[in-house]
Amino acid sequence: MRVAVINRLNGVPVDQWNRVSGISHPFLRHEFLAALECHSCVGEQYGWYPQHLAVYDDTGTLAGLAPLYLKDNSYGEFVFDWSWADAYQRSGKPYYPKLVSAIPYTPVTGPRLLVRDDMDYEDVAGLLIRASLELVERTGASSLHWLFTNDNDTEQLLVHKFLRRTGCHFHWHNRNYRTFADFLGSLSSRKRKKVKRERRFVEEAGIRMEVIHGSEASEAQWQAMHHFYTSTFERKSGMPTLSLEFFLDISQSMGDQIVLVMAYLGDRLVAGAINLCSDKAFYGRHWGCLEKYHSLHFETCYYQGIEYSIKHGLGLFEPGVQGEHKISRGFLPTLTWSAHWIADTAFRGAIARYLDDEHRLIMDYSRDMQQYSPYRMETPG
Repeated sequence: MRVAVINRLNGVPVDQWNRVSGISHPFLRHEFLAALECHSCVGEQYGWYPQHLAVYDDTGTLAGLAPLYLKDNSYGEFVFDWSWADAYQRSGKPYYPKLVSAIPYTPVTGPRLLVRDDMDYEDVAGLLIRASLELVERTGASSLHWLFTNDNDTEQLLVHKFLRRTGCHFHWHNRNYRTFADFLGSLSSRKRKKVKRERRFVEEAGIRMEVIHGSEASEAQWQAMHHFYTSTFERKSGMPTLSLEFFLDISQSMGDQIVLVMAYLGDRLVAGAINLCSDKAFYGRHWGCLEKYHSLHFETCYYQGIEYSIKHGLGLFEPGVQGEHKISRGFLPTLTWSAHWIADTAFRGAIARYLDDEHRLIMDYSRDMQQYSPYRMETPG
């Protein structure tokens, strides 16, 4: 087997990439990652330079992949290392460039070491990891970061002496609910009344909810949804990196995996959320609104997603990062992982100690948050 570095996904056959990555996880598909590159959502403007690793078997066919980027900043990662960069700067050493294996601007868990089904996972994953460490040396990167890894990849990276970092998100799990009413029945009486009341506020405001797939949306609807997306970033002094052209592209190439939740007041679209889904999970990504309506955020971003997940038999709903307010609406604390290689041995030791302390704090935080579970005692959380 041989390893190559891919700077442009357009040079990789779509079917070969997707045979390795699969098409279930939307963020790993060739169509999604290539659209980011084609529409300049990554690259020089935002400091995400593609350095994807590819393993080829002896027939010249792709056998393994790792989405990888050389970065000159820490924006859009959601595993925050600003303090590490500051420490490097104060010591007179450069923290950037660094290498990151992640889905740009997308804090969702999933595989990062992608191995074709008929290949040995440990052999190919090990080769990808070793190649990534060699790339650290060739690029002069300070470090290598694998973000939001699943359990298998996390364990494999730990075998190769990466440092594990613990995070905590809030996820909803489908307990074989048949209807939204079944879900409500699993909540305590007080929390159940709260959810019903919030949904009633939206209904009484005269707002109508509509859920469609990305391939069904008109260009005018996409323009409105993109405006919601950009306006949210502008209000929060953020950087909206995803262009309307990017969304229109993936709506054509993988539109069945895009779920748009739209809120109408009369004929006017006043709020919306852009979501993606696999055959197992629902991923809340972006939301925005023209005006504030009581509880509309909860309806658009959480309750409609839960309803969609129940209807389509999806077992997991990841609504995004942070947000303790999600707990009372059925989302429970869930540990997340990332793995880190620090080239400088002195900094590696200091960061290892920091991560040990942080792990204990996150574990305590997760246990504390679990105590606020909205579910009835007889319903496992």
